[in-house]
Amino acid sequence: MDVYLPIANLSVNGLYIVLLGGLTGILSGLFGVGGGFLTTPLLIFYGIPPTVAAASAATQVTGASVSGVLAHGKRGGVDYRMGMVMVGGGVVGALIGALLFRLLQALGQIDVVINILYVVMLGTIGSLMLREAIEALRPKVDGATQARKRRHHPLIAGLPFRWRFYRSGLYISPLAPLILGVIVGILTMLMGVGGGFILVPAMLYLLGMSGNVVVGTSLYQILFVTMVTTMTHALTTKAVDIVLAGLLLLGSVMGAQFGTQIALKARPEILRLVLAAIVIAVALRMLYGLGVQPDEIYTVSPL
Repeated sequence: MDVYLPIANLSVNGLYIVLLGGLTGILSGLFGVGGGFLTTPLLIFYGIPPTVAAASAATQVTGASVSGVLAHGKRGGVDYRMGMVMVGGGVVGALIGALLFRLLQALGQIDVVINILYVVMLGTIGSLMLREAIEALRPKVDGATQARKRRHHPLIAGLPFRWRFYRSGLYISPLAPLILGVIVGILTMLMGVGGGFILVPAMLYLLGMSGNVVVGTSLYQILFVTMVTTMTHALTTKAVDIVLAGLLLLGSVMGAQFGTQIALKARPEILRLVLAAIVIAVALRMLYGLGVQPDEIYTVSPL
């Protein structure tokens, strides 16, 4: 089923795009990530221009987040106060990201920057997730059952103006989630990602949030920031392909509900291990797309 994309100026298999959106939705429900960190690279591999892929993926992430927030909200898995602070930071970050996007676009370097950002971010996050998943599985083999208590980072504890976030069980400065939101907003604008692949680990290991509200709160922040990002892209970069975004959205809304059900039954350690492997594989494929061959990573050419 061929479908013409007016902004990307090419024809694609509509079923493939819907299935890709479904994969994004499943990841959204499972891990609290927007899924754009995989959607954008896969669209680029398929032949979609990086600028159109990033802008349109941000639109689709909004739909996946709505479905995920509703599912997690029903079981009390969203800290709305924490989420609103991060949304405020995310909106500011999205506006900063829009200025950077336009600047890089004017210089003709936006496609290269998007690819490089994905290689660096996916490679780093994938490696950290892989190490964490392996460490989480290791005590099961050794017979250890003691769980590590989560606490916020010492730098977070030193920030002023503390608030109570009852749902997360925290008494910390709102500056920490605000700054985190700004960073995620910039990445959302530049890369078309929801930012959950950074937001979720940061909420767990920097803010020390309770694990039962991390996924839902992450999706809540992603929902509003991607809405702002989509509108900004539509008004400034003109890179949002409505047909492409619609096909992705169709699959992601259904996938998010399915992913949430899986998350309630599967072991988190196994899920993180699988996701880490996928992220690293995509990072290597992006690196290959930049013209770096596998042997070049380990060898140095003679002068």
